Amino acid sequence: MASSSSERVPVTVLTGFLGSGKTTLLNHILTATHGKKIAIIENEFGDVGIDDALIQNTSKFSSEEEIIEVLNGCLCCSVRQDLVVLLKGFAERAAAGELKLDAIIIETTGMADPAPVAQTFLIYDEIKAFARLDGIVTMVDAKHVERHLDAVKPE
Repeated sequence: MASSSSERVPVTVLTGFLGSGKTTLLNHILTATHGKKIAIIENEFGDVGIDDALIQNTSKFSSEEEIIEVLNGCLCCSVRQDLVVLLKGFAERAAAGELKLDAIIIETTGMADPAPVAQTFLIYDEIKAFARLDGIVTMVDAKHVERHLDAVKPE
């Protein structure tokens, strides 16, 4: 497995409230002709993810494992259980030469704290050897941001 920073797969955690533009950004990534193999992981909760229609509209095929390859070569996955298991699976496939990724993007739900997702890349040695946290991108709805900042939050 890769160990230097430049050899490890860069991971971006994408977060923000509902309506902030996360899906719009992912739609652009999924439909752009960029020549990159990007795994997009939807960290959704519940039986049906909110962004399933987006993925279905841009997909080449679907599988029982909820891993979908989209038309531009990106991979989409829905994680409703264990991110660690999925990332270790990616690492194993990469080590076996079955998978070559240029990047991974993890979209968190609108209510999720991205810190536990980020910690995944600092705690598990197998994941640290395969991927590195490149950044956390927080999408903001500029039209309504002041309303959210001024809102009184329950304790």
